[in-house]
Amino acid sequence: MHTVFLATIPSPERGVWYLGPLPIRAYALCIIAGIILAIWWGERRWQERGGAKGAVVDIAVFAVPFGIVGGRIYHVITDPELYFAPGKNPIQALYIWDGGLGIWGAVALGGVGAWIGCRRKGIPLPAMADAIAPGIVAAQAIGRLGNYFNQELYGSHTSLPWGLEIYQRFDPNNPTVPLQGPDGVAFGHIPLPDSPVQPTFLYELIWDLAVAGLVVWLDRRFKLGHGRAFALYVAGYTAGRFWVELLRDDHANHILGLRVNTWVSTLVFIGAMIYFYVARRRGPREAPELLAGTGEKSGSHVAEKVD
Repeated sequence: MHTVFLATIPSPERGVWYLGPLPIRAYALCIIAGIILAIWWGERRWQERGGAKGAVVDIAVFAVPFGIVGGRIYHVITDPELYFAPGKNPIQALYIWDGGLGIWGAVALGGVGAWIGCRRKGIPLPAMADAIAPGIVAAQAIGRLGNYFNQELYGSHTSLPWGLEIYQRFDPNNPTVPLQGPDGVAFGHIPLPDSPVQPTFLYELIWDLAVAGLVVWLDRRFKLGHGRAFALYVAGYTAGRFWVELLRDDHANHILGLRVNTWVSTLVFIGAMIYFYVARRRGPREAPELLAGTGEKSGSHVAEKVD
């Protein structure tokens, strides 16, 4: 027996709408909104720290596409059977709009893009990372709303009053053909057998916003620099991701009985805490004059070396 509908969280009936032939995908909109927020907030924090106006936007030109590619690569590498097993369509590994961006790959390759941008502008990467840290984790929170619309990444069955109702979706052109996922439509709002489930997307969303607030508060109080605010974000996020992964019930590969992302969260948390401790030896936050940039816009030798 299912819990009373009014005591649970309903899922959206679809994750895609159409303007004529043009699909409007909730997942893509959430990713775009998160990127915009991260850039806007990062720009404000960068200027407050003494950095040059427009630097975050310039760095984002490199970091964002690198991050999206890295996120998708990580997702495909850790779950290859979703695309390359018998009966699967390998081309769907490129369908980012259907969901599937691994944060670890996004941060790693996005960091490479940010490093390239910082080199070109003569900006210290750790200082830039500190400025954008809370914006990144807030963007991740918005991205979890995309999982909500795609009706994915939820936990096991629950009787909690905030359980998430998940529905059987069908082909929008043929309501008799099941089509689970973002392209389907929940005609009749028919609950799936495990419904309601743990709303792990919501848990992580709330946790991410709390981490963003914690990073801002500690950064202002202790004047964190040299990448320590970024390390704090990484440690805070991975601590939450660890327990959220334990609640999730969707498909995932396992190592020694634990999901791959549980292990990765543990290792990344340890690395972030070690960096946070070691970086304090580098002294106070970077002086504002070091953030002004000496890159290609100023025509200095830094840009000439990179180019």
